[in-house]
Amino acid sequence: MKRGNINVQTENIFPIIKKFLYSDHEIFLRELVSNSVDACQKLKALISLGEAKGEFPEGKVEVLLNAEAKTLTIRDNGLGMDAEDIEKYITQIAFSGAEEFVNRYKDKTPEANAIIGHFGLGFYSSFMVASKVEILSRSYKPGSVPAHWSCDGTPAYELIEGTKEQVGTDVVLHLSEDSLEFLESGKISGLLNKYCRFLPAEIYFEEKKINNPNPAWTRKPADLSDEDYSAFYRELYPMNFEDPLFHVHLNVDYPFNLTGILYFPKLRKSIEPQRDKIQLYSNQVFVTDSVENIVPEFLTLLKGVLDSPDIPLNVSRSYLQADGNVKKISSHITKKVADKLEELYKKDRLDFETKWPDIHLFIKYGIITDEKFAERSEKFNLFQTTAGKYFTKEELYAALGEVHKDKEGKTVVLYTTNTTDQHTYIRQAEQRGYSVLVMDGPFDAHFVNYLESKWSDYKFARVDADTLDKLIPKEDAHPCKLSEEEQKSLKEKIANQLDAARFNVVVESLSEQDQPMMITQPEFMRRMRDMQAYGGGAGIFGQMPETYQLVVNANHPLMSRILSASDSAEAEVLIRQTSDLAMLSQNLLKGEALSAFINRSLELI
Repeated sequence: MKRGNINVQTENIFPIIKKFLYSDHEIFLRELVSNSVDACQKLKALISLGEAKGEFPEGKVEVLLNAEAKTLTIRDNGLGMDAEDIEKYITQIAFSGAEEFVNRYKDKTPEANAIIGHFGLGFYSSFMVASKVEILSRSYKPGSVPAHWSCDGTPAYELIEGTKEQVGTDVVLHLSEDSLEFLESGKISGLLNKYCRFLPAEIYFEEKKINNPNPAWTRKPADLSDEDYSAFYRELYPMNFEDPLFHVHLNVDYPFNLTGILYFPKLRKSIEPQRDKIQLYSNQVFVTDSVENIVPEFLTLLKGVLDSPDIPLNVSRSYLQADGNVKKISSHITKKVADKLEELYKKDRLDFETKWPDIHLFIKYGIITDEKFAERSEKFNLFQTTAGKYFTKEELYAALGEVHKDKEGKTVVLYTTNTTDQHTYIRQAEQRGYSVLVMDGPFDAHFVNYLESKWSDYKFARVDADTLDKLIPKEDAHPCKLSEEEQKSLKEKIANQLDAARFNVVVESLSEQDQPMMITQPEFMRRMRDMQAYGGGAGIFGQMPETYQLVVNANHPLMSRILSASDSAEAEVLIRQTSDLAMLSQNLLKGEALSAFINRSLELI
């Protein structure tokens, strides 16, 4: 028997470990199971190199509960340890056996490069939940003597000859009274599923295998079918019943190591909180699903898995630190995603167009927030019109042509944010030969601003922002049939019937075929409101009352009828009915005003 003190710098190391080593105490299970998987991988590596002689079973890990004894045991049949190994790797905190092993056998065998641990502190996470920890181990070395180590959470330990017969290691945790929740089967099952379901050795809990040691991202793309990718997506997100649109398989070994699969889900028009996020792994150990520091912000709309041992993590593996490798990885992922989109576009443009309603939000978000992605996206970014046609940037330039140019030679791009609510305006524009772009996504207010900053000879206007003659001014304006005095009188009659704080009345000379009255909202004010709704707008706009413009078509026959009405009551009914129709077309007629309109309409009928 041997007694000694663990080689630490302070007597207070265990209180520090218990409180501060990891932000979440449940991490202990991930660390211990990862260590056991490492032991199996190390033995596999030594067998392949011929340094481990004899018959050894396939590596596996078992997690065992004993509610009566209040113990949780993690058992493996890996390479095991003798007393000398325990002295070296357990009693010297922060001496990482995994790191030493990797350095010694690096590049000699794939198993050595796949060792998980690098910190040497993972084992001591057990003291966050245990009042006493025992190690029962037998080394793979011929003639080795089993060892039994125990420690009660102080620097003092006891190391004696053990009785373990099989090669491998048992780590027995005697759970402290404030950690008895880890005796619950459901709790352990949930943690194993969260952290260990893709570890590279078989893991068993309650006699059931709980993991997939060979997940799709660890295999070569050539060995996987579309069904394999779909099956893995369902394995990652069992509660997601929609298949992804397509995927990108990442497989890089220089100048950094990165594997993974990213899936493009169908994105809704409204931005929903990401319930199923990208998961980050390190050598198949789950680290986090908060990958904002690893991938550009717009890529967090995707789903899937990233796995890299080159991403620097703190001891808990849950806090990402930005460094050169992280930036390179981020740039590479962006490039691979852009390459995939370009490939799909070139391979089958019609199929790409059918996917556009589900991916345009993602692409526009990327264009706005990532300059490199914006540059690459010009090859596949599309603009959809209300007529169901799709144009690239160059094609759009040609399609708009002279018809969209104003009298100053600038090209005006009309767009709609709601094809239903703005249908009347869209139809009028199409009848005049104009194309109208569909910009109905939550990022489109920002996207329009972005395009205007890049397209110097273009300006964007929502199709209901003003009359078409104002949006795209032409030399051949419609002459007004009313005199200035008649226009002034008409404006006063109509303004007296409306809420002056909400509606500004303007009289314009439009085509006789245009609507007698229409509601518009100035482009600048409305766009600022749209931007604020999704972040980025100035707060002052949210405090201002929403105002509209009632455009009166002086050339419509109804205006002459209003002016020549025999009495004020008749004129009032005509004004009320016509202005209510204009408000109804913009969904602005509600409550008492809507009831009055309905009753008045019935009387007129």
